[in-house]
Amino acid sequence: MKIFKLPLIAVILLFAACTSTPGLKNNDDPLVKTLVKSFSDSTTLDTFVVTLTGKKPKDMLLTFKIKNSEGKEIYQQVLKASALISNYKETLDLGKEKMQHDFMMQELNYFLDEENFLEPAVTPEEEPDQYTPDKAFYEELKGTNLNGFKYRISKETKIYIAWSEKDKLVKIYYKCC
Repeated sequence: MKIFKLPLIAVILLFAACTSTPGLKNNDDPLVKTLVKSFSDSTTLDTFVVTLTGKKPKDMLLTFKIKNSEGKEIYQQVLKASALISNYKETLDLGKEKMQHDFMMQELNYFLDEENFLEPAVTPEEEPDQYTPDKAFYEELKGTNLNGFKYRISKETKIYIAWSEKDKLVKIYYKCC
């Protein structure tokens, strides 16, 4: 009886290996990147977390959260992989699922890149322009000297966010190319 079990197990493992897509995860375990930086308060650290969930690129979600030093979530943004992929199809070869998966992995890894942290969000010399949705908040940032963060939602649009001391929430202070 033991002789038959070993080949049966080998065949099952071989079948499972042949049916999976190389380089893609076959479970629902999210991929998570975390970084701690000063954001909502210059004297404490906030936790930036970006998570990639889903088996196939068409079902994947890139979720970005910021938690303050007390562990309270102060910001969340969910980006659909399908929207990001369709936005880049003209300039990148994303026709195959493996290429789409690799693209989403790059997005996950790039999201918390050091260049996306802006210290401070706005310098005293900077002036608001047509891409500034809230000029009063922009002026507030000049006075608070708090840090900002930027991320892209498409190949042509980046969102710049910062903490509003006045409103006690994260707000967009710039949205542009």
